[in-house]
Amino acid sequence: MMITSLNYMPHPQQADGELAAQFTDLAPPLTPRQAAIESARCLYCYDAPCSRICPSEIDVASFIRNINDENINGAAVGILKKNILGGSCARVCPTEILCEDACVRNHDAEGQPVKIGLLQRYAVDHMQLNGHPFARAAATGKTVAVVGAGPAGLSCAHRLAMLGNDVVVFEAREKSGGLNEYGIAKYKLTDDFAQKEVEFLLGVGGITVRHGQTLGGNLQLKDLHAQYDAVFLGLGLGASRQLGLTGEDAPGLLAAVDYIAALRQADDLHALPLPARAIVIGAGNTAIDMAVQIQRLGAQEVTLVYRRGFDAMSATHHEQDIAKANQVRMQTWAQPQQVLLDDAGRVRGMRFERTALLNGRLAGTGETFEIAADAVFKAIGQSLDAHSVADPLAAMLKRDGDKIEVDAQFRTVLPGIYAGGDCVAPGQDLTVQAVQHGKLAALAIHADIQLNTKAKVEAA
Repeated sequence: MMITSLNYMPHPQQADGELAAQFTDLAPPLTPRQAAIESARCLYCYDAPCSRICPSEIDVASFIRNINDENINGAAVGILKKNILGGSCARVCPTEILCEDACVRNHDAEGQPVKIGLLQRYAVDHMQLNGHPFARAAATGKTVAVVGAGPAGLSCAHRLAMLGNDVVVFEAREKSGGLNEYGIAKYKLTDDFAQKEVEFLLGVGGITVRHGQTLGGNLQLKDLHAQYDAVFLGLGLGASRQLGLTGEDAPGLLAAVDYIAALRQADDLHALPLPARAIVIGAGNTAIDMAVQIQRLGAQEVTLVYRRGFDAMSATHHEQDIAKANQVRMQTWAQPQQVLLDDAGRVRGMRFERTALLNGRLAGTGETFEIAADAVFKAIGQSLDAHSVADPLAAMLKRDGDKIEVDAQFRTVLPGIYAGGDCVAPGQDLTVQAVQHGKLAALAIHADIQLNTKAKVEAA
């Protein structure tokens, strides 16, 4: 893990137990009474706008009515039928810009929308089912390879298995879950929830997961293409973008996702290296997650720096409010110009240039300033890992920038190879969207395999 480059730094002052208390649920779960009151606020709109805007097509009004009728299992199954990772999506989905923003109660006179995310969590957390809620269809005799055990890959594997196919999932890391396991703030997915959800999902049967399998390393696309009836690529975006500055490989400068992953996997939070002063560069949810978490670990001063203004940030206003509530300093209209190093070649700060909009375009003003810091964390976006698409067959995938091009059925230009989630264009890089991609790709893969089989039978 890249985080070893910070090992010269001190550790948090508090013990693990005290630190763990800083990473409990950001929004506490609803009690049964709160769930009853909140579900009664829903108007169960016909053609509900909250359902229309949900990327995974959850029938929101229906599951909330079930909660209100005390049919918790019915509510949960309704959610999971559309989104098998409904538990984690209830926790990490930006409901404030999706279903809750569309809620008809979301206006000044009402005060606030129905708490759809918390109600969804309540349903999934309190379901009491005898076994897996979805039975597998009759065996098709077909086997599909899925590369990547993140939300897109897991969702695809689950739906394919439900349709009667066997699935082999190839995952590079030692745990399944993708960003849910390694990339989300610890206070959003607590209590090892990502692993519990994976375990539940695999309960459908017919899915084998092989860890330590890296596309472009010990796994080649041409081999998968030859050995399986179809291949789904749920590669995510594993490489961190570069700032393009000298000193970018200096100790003290690293990708925010690497630190977040180490924090999420740490058995002892006190053992993490902790800079007294930190700079986080970026404007998305990862940047906010990084800044807030390092502040909660006990950093004295955390500054988030973005080259444009607050309104241009991809992090929602809700996320920005979390940062402010956690005393994260936010510096807008500034772009990194130079990494400042001490005599030992380690990060001691950064020089920034103030920016402004000139004729609608971002430009430097020539005015510079410096921020002292012991560490700089980059959260300027992820890109497709070049190694994963480096084998001869993978190199033939059509790309749009650093994303794979697919059609409306998630087919790539290579027959029998599909892709979805963050690695494809277009996409919003949302967990809920990755789940939807995986589900829709599975339906397309299943239909195509059946069609091909029928064509071969008829040709014979």
